Amino acid sequence: MNNKPSIWSRVALYAIILIIIGVVVSGYYSQKNAKTKNVGISNIVSDVTGGNVSSVDVKDNQVTANLKDGSKEIATIETGATLKDYGITPDKITINVTNTTNSIAWATILSTIIPILLIGGFIWFMFRSAQGNNAKAMSFGKSRAKLVGDTKTSFDDVAGLVEPKQELYEVVDFLRSPAKFKKLGAEIPHGVLLVGPPGTGKTLLAKAVAGEASVPFFSISASEFVEMFVGVGASRVRDLFVKAKRNAPSIIFIDELDAIGRQRGAGMGGGHDEREQTLNQILVEMDGFDTDANVIVMAATNRPDILDAALLRPGRFDRQIAIDLPDKNERAEILKVHVKNKPLAEGVDLEKIAVSTAGFSGADLRNLMNEAAILAARGNSKTVSQLNLDNAIEKVMMGPERKSRLLSAEEKKITSVHESGHAIVSHILPNSDPIHKISVISRGSALGYTWSLPQEDRRLMSKSKFLDDLAAMLAGRAAEEIVFGEITTGASNDMQRATKLARKMVTEFGMSDVLGPQTYGEKEELIFLGREISESKNYSDEVAAKIDKEVASIIDNAYQLAKKTINSNRKILDKISTDLLKKEVIVEDEFLTYFPKEVQRKIKAEEKAL
Repeated sequence: MNNKPSIWSRVALYAIILIIIGVVVSGYYSQKNAKTKNVGISNIVSDVTGGNVSSVDVKDNQVTANLKDGSKEIATIETGATLKDYGITPDKITINVTNTTNSIAWATILSTIIPILLIGGFIWFMFRSAQGNNAKAMSFGKSRAKLVGDTKTSFDDVAGLVEPKQELYEVVDFLRSPAKFKKLGAEIPHGVLLVGPPGTGKTLLAKAVAGEASVPFFSISASEFVEMFVGVGASRVRDLFVKAKRNAPSIIFIDELDAIGRQRGAGMGGGHDEREQTLNQILVEMDGFDTDANVIVMAATNRPDILDAALLRPGRFDRQIAIDLPDKNERAEILKVHVKNKPLAEGVDLEKIAVSTAGFSGADLRNLMNEAAILAARGNSKTVSQLNLDNAIEKVMMGPERKSRLLSAEEKKITSVHESGHAIVSHILPNSDPIHKISVISRGSALGYTWSLPQEDRRLMSKSKFLDDLAAMLAGRAAEEIVFGEITTGASNDMQRATKLARKMVTEFGMSDVLGPQTYGEKEELIFLGREISESKNYSDEVAAKIDKEVASIIDNAYQLAKKTINSNRKILDKISTDLLKKEVIVEDEFLTYFPKEVQRKIKAEEKAL
């Protein structure tokens, strides 16, 4: 809608207010000026004769005598009479005559027109306001999708994701030259669903498709369909598809599809009528009676498990493209993209950063590079150094340093022993990850930390790996018990993680020799209230007791393994914990010097093998 009417309506309102103020002010001053003494004409004649008057003003049949003391007298003479008839002549006193015939005419006209203008302006202003509200009401059911114009993002800006980009290349090629596919009987896919964890680049891929395809690209969030009024979402879906079909071939991108695509009828108390009607309309538009238009629907979600089955069938979202967390090589490529506008110092090794960031998504890596740049700027550096990147990794993974948190000498000693225990067991056991750094400087909620780095990305985890990890988790508590003869609350988080992992080994991964290769328990999602808040038991109380016993056995065995390893290396534990108290931080190369060559892990050999 053009914004000129709204500007003129405001101008008219201000003009009306100013006119009203002017009328009030003029009336006030006219009343103020009218506070003079009313007398008869004979009194004025007497004052003129007595020399008490300095001048006389004549306005029609009204005579005003300006007395020498500053006061005024007003008298009225008969119509048609003059001052000469009363003996007041210009040779006796100064006479000022004002002709008000034109003023009276204008006053009459204004007194008639101004009320009409005020009433008319008020009616016009109310009409414009009502018209604007009606326009808004009429557009309530219109789609809010944004038509993406020329975007500079292309597939070259998306690092890694070779297979997902190949799938989307075919979609773009189909839109550009559909005849090549139709000659072979291939039909255009109705929908493409991008599935993956948060931050893996789903929306970025959609932007790249918009940049690569020379077709209209409509982008909208799924939450923008749903309103408090039932039927509005469905109306917006219809309007969106009408626009897309009018501009076919075209692409519709719906971000966060799970906002409206959840399973219908799921949850307590039934589903939301507005959301379900919106979902039903999308299902009809994607694969209803009218399916001839060349419109492709792209959508992104990180919750494919809760989507309605009707959305995922062929004919709706024909292609489901899985976007996983990047591996080491893809992380290196992503880092190269995010350092384009950042000056790097000499010696910066992005490959090392890629190894150190296992499990990071593309968004995490972008945040990592931004944190490194912030740290460099905070230190007044002109380039981003390797130290800035290492510190940024620690900040992202474990939180910022809290040097202001002062520990007592006893607490600091316990923390150094605790972290040294973690490091020794993790280093000695063959299936645990090598140590990268030990620190007694607080980060986040932790008083200290032991940072281990995997040498490669793992997709499969073995039972022996889990058992060694459990021993490493419990090694801090074991070291406290061996050195001090008592335990503290510092191992609470370690025990929570260990218990959770041990229970998963028994109930989900089938890694129990007693209970065998079987899963126990079925998770039920009450989508209306939240995810994974309920778990039903598909086993008896007798089996539950066996599960508890087996979990306790696994944890106890891991704890005994940790104590045995620490007792065998007690001198090394004392040396590391003593040095850690002085230095506060021990890095990988320095940590390896505490062990005999026959005990040291073959890290260099492993690195060469990789």
